[in-house]
Amino acid sequence: MNTKSKSDSYAAAGVDITAGYKAVELMKQHIARTMTGAECSDIGGFGGLFELDMTGITKPVLVSGTDGVGTKLKLAFIMDKHDTVGIDCVAMCVNDIICCGAKPLLFLDYIACGKNFPEKIADIVKGIAEGCVQAGASLIGGETAEMPGFYPIDEYDLAGFSVGVVDKSKILNNKTMKEGDVIIALPSSGVHSNGFSLVRKVFDVENNDIKTPLECLGGKSIGETLLTPTKIYVKPMLALFDAVTVKGVSHITGGGFYENLPRSFPKGLSAKINRSAVKVLPIFDLIAKTGNIPERDMFNTFNMGVGMSIVVSACDVDKAIEILKANGEDAYVIGSVVESDEGVIFE
Repeated sequence: MNTKSKSDSYAAAGVDITAGYKAVELMKQHIARTMTGAECSDIGGFGGLFELDMTGITKPVLVSGTDGVGTKLKLAFIMDKHDTVGIDCVAMCVNDIICCGAKPLLFLDYIACGKNFPEKIADIVKGIAEGCVQAGASLIGGETAEMPGFYPIDEYDLAGFSVGVVDKSKILNNKTMKEGDVIIALPSSGVHSNGFSLVRKVFDVENNDIKTPLECLGGKSIGETLLTPTKIYVKPMLALFDAVTVKGVSHITGGGFYENLPRSFPKGLSAKINRSAVKVLPIFDLIAKTGNIPERDMFNTFNMGVGMSIVVSACDVDKAIEILKANGEDAYVIGSVVESDEGVIFE
């Protein structure tokens, strides 16, 4: 840790640079968990270096994704729990990258806070590191910015950036998608990291009790349930890509089914969803009931229990589900591809 760099004048303005050094020391143990051997630099330099292994890749294409955690962070502030939102940050980036068929390689984070509490920052990075481990990506760098007067003293924002690689010949291509293909669902772990502006309004989280356990949520509180981190689908999806031809993948984020499923479909084809097949999680029933939200709006805002959808040929369905289940995903069929321009059709 740097013990010589100190500015009393800067500290008087609200920025303690020594706290930044302490935070870096505390987070190093978590960052070490993400190392894959391709890193060429240590944390603390001006850039994160990563050596590309192009074994088996003829024409490498880099795929990048960036995102934040959004207002889900308000729940972390209320619950004073900061070691899982980092998983959300990683998930929102790498789950997008995998939709192209790419393998995430590296991740960088950006934390902006009103005051640098080293232990809290280390907790946030602990979650980021866990997300990187789940995704098989290296956490090669990041930035913590202490911004007094811009953020409240006990609040922060969190965003991240990931880069992956895919052989050009293996980029997912929906041109072969056709009517009769089957849509497979991968269950979500909860609300994930989208729709929290509505969630916070429905439960009025700043003014109501969200810490009391509820029977309808399996004995968990609203706050605990909402903070459940976003599931990362990278490793099961990579295993699937190696075994069957995947024609389309949608990461179900903000905008729910209606916005995200059509993003992986070519013009002239739509998703026909069997509504009774969708395994809706209890938290979504509670949101709908408490907020008196129509089902159409629920499916147009939340993932409703489906974090990712996959399109394969009918002849590959059984094999695809077998592989996904062998990799820890309780995959199941929710619909099929039909000729239509409606985007999503519920039956």
